[in-house]
Amino acid sequence: MAFPFAGDDKSTIATLLKTLPQVGHLEWIGIRPVRRAPLVAMREATVETDRHIQGDHATPKAGGKRQVTLIQHEDLAAVAGYLGFAEPIDPERLRRNLVVSGLNLLALKNRKVQIGKDVQLEITGECHPCSRMEEELGPGGYNAMRGHGGLTARILHGGVIKVGDPVRVLD
Repeated sequence: MAFPFAGDDKSTIATLLKTLPQVGHLEWIGIRPVRRAPLVAMREATVETDRHIQGDHATPKAGGKRQVTLIQHEDLAAVAGYLGFAEPIDPERLRRNLVVSGLNLLALKNRKVQIGKDVQLEITGECHPCSRMEEELGPGGYNAMRGHGGLTARILHGGVIKVGDPVRVLD
C-alpha cells in the first residue's frame, strides 16, 4: 500500500516534503582515477550527462542509479564524533564524489537538484557504507557511517561544477 499522501498534493506531509527553501553549497569534489586509489580533490570538474564525473574510474551504465555519490558536509563532523576524533573526517576518506553543505541530503531523496548553472542530478537513493570504512577509519568505521553514508544520483544534465557552486532543489 502506498503512503496515504502519495499523489495527494494537499496532505500535510506532501506539503512538508515539498518545502525545502534552502540553497546549499558544493564544498568539495573528488574523483578516483583508478579502482581502490585514494580520491583526488578537484576545484572544478566536468560532469557527463548519464555517465559520471570526467576522470573518475567508475563507468556506470546509462540510466544507472549510482553515477555520482554525495555526502553532507555536516556528516563529516558527526562521523568523526562517533569515532572519537577531534576533527571532522577528510572527505576523500569517505569515498564520495561530492560534499554538499546547507541541505539535508536525505530530504532530497527522489528529487532533483541543480549544481551551478547547468548540472542536474536526480537523487536516487542512499549510499550505504561498505567494509572499506573499517579499513579507512578503523574499528567502528562502518557503524559510524551508518545513516551518514550520503546519497547516490543519476546525472540528468552535465556541465562544469566548481567548489562553491550553489546547490538548489528543483521542482
